[in-house]
Amino acid sequence: MNSIKLFDTTLRDGAQAEGVSYSTHDKLQIAQALDRLGIHYIEGGWPGSNPKDNQFFKDARSIDLKKARLVAFGSTRRKGVRAAQDANLGAIVDSQVPVACIFGKSWDMQVTHALRTTLEENLAMIRESVAYLKSKRLEVIYDAEHFFDGFRSNRPYALRTLQAALEAGADNLTLCDTNGGSLPSQITDAFRVVRRVLPKAAWGIHVHNDSGCAVANTLAAVEAGATLVQGTMNGIGERCGNADLSVIIPNIQLKLGKRVLNDAQLRSLTEVSRSISEITNLVPNDRQPYVGNSAFAHKGGIHVSAVSRHAPTYEHIDPVTVGNQRRVLVSELSGKSNVILKAKEHTLDFVKNGKVTQAILDALKKRESEGYHYEGAEASFELLVEKALKRYKPSFELGGFRVVVERKAGDSRALVTEATLKIKVNGREEHTVAEGDGPVNALDNALRKALEKFYPALKEMSLVDYKVRVINAAAGTAAKVRVLIESMDGKDEWTTTGVSMNLIEASWTALVDAIEYKLLKDSVKPSHKVK
Repeated sequence: MNSIKLFDTTLRDGAQAEGVSYSTHDKLQIAQALDRLGIHYIEGGWPGSNPKDNQFFKDARSIDLKKARLVAFGSTRRKGVRAAQDANLGAIVDSQVPVACIFGKSWDMQVTHALRTTLEENLAMIRESVAYLKSKRLEVIYDAEHFFDGFRSNRPYALRTLQAALEAGADNLTLCDTNGGSLPSQITDAFRVVRRVLPKAAWGIHVHNDSGCAVANTLAAVEAGATLVQGTMNGIGERCGNADLSVIIPNIQLKLGKRVLNDAQLRSLTEVSRSISEITNLVPNDRQPYVGNSAFAHKGGIHVSAVSRHAPTYEHIDPVTVGNQRRVLVSELSGKSNVILKAKEHTLDFVKNGKVTQAILDALKKRESEGYHYEGAEASFELLVEKALKRYKPSFELGGFRVVVERKAGDSRALVTEATLKIKVNGREEHTVAEGDGPVNALDNALRKALEKFYPALKEMSLVDYKVRVINAAAGTAAKVRVLIESMDGKDEWTTTGVSMNLIEASWTALVDAIEYKLLKDSVKPSHKVK
């Protein structure tokens, strides 16, 4: 049986997603990450279509791809133009890649309405374009655009387009569900026919997700005989996106039993998925199968208790297999097992059925009834546990704070925000004043200004995200708000939370937890060298 090859088009089809714009440096970084993962083909873009893609192919010659083959994308020759004189095909050759992927029309309606040419001329365009690229000693993957729509509209003609590409020497015929509207049964039916009509061809699949079936359609194609799988990391792409390789890869390997990556490469899947999201400037989808932050998160007490005894009760695979990890969530739905396992994650040890466990659980449920939410604020949860264990000692005492937001009449400048703060560390009082871009930033600046004298390690720490959610919106301006603050220090990231009817108070609680957690995890004690 032929092995499955992976073809990533994040840099071309993925770049067409709304809100996505890659620099050349971004594309080079992603290409190297995909190569590290073990992707066989990386489609770098459409040379000749824009300066950025041209620069990418030029710069890509200097990077050392260990496994992947770089692919240049383009279309068949234009109507009425010889393949050897077609600028698009010439740009593919000039890019100096070893593989070309060109698309041609399979749907008769597209030929007559989009290309505005004859069905016979379209066949000649396919045949001559493939033959020209093969004459340049390139591996040629032919993308049969709109194939499944064409197959349903005019089956004999759609099959003739495939035959034209195959006769010209195409190494692979990839069937494309370009509009993303097909269902798995339609994919299977089409593959059954094309494999019977053209038994010597090697087949690929390229689908979009407009009907929500991209992953399912891809797997159906693999089961029906496709040996080249096209998609993008995290499913980004035009409209509703492309087939998600970060989901397809483990499904092929772990569910269908067809090996596409070695074990170490598969374990890097989550890391590569998240790093590409970061480069793309997209927030990772927590609920993404296999690689999402919530993919192996357990909240219900019964679930957690079962998983702690035998993981397969509520996990379809071992998360480590794809580089992810089990997460135990704590909430008002938690049982003692949640608290025990969550404590173990933070290397906190106490007896399973002890009074401390119950005290933590009771405190947790009380806090959540007040609006706290610890699922995404694990640093605040750890501080809660430390307090229950009576191991927590505040790093400072608050004497009080005041925040003033001022805009004088007739003054067109931006609002001026100032925070005044009094704290005490080891009996020594500090009184600081700081400005900021808004009350929370001003308060954060004042607190750091006061504490960094005693705790220099806080200079490593920065606030990277700030979120506010209204808890009981029906209360209008008297509603409670929940604040989440994400912090980092170059080594770790952590999230803390605060809840109040007052936004400043909720933010203050989260800010203090963020600092306390930093000092706790580093076991930092106050300096005695403060002048």
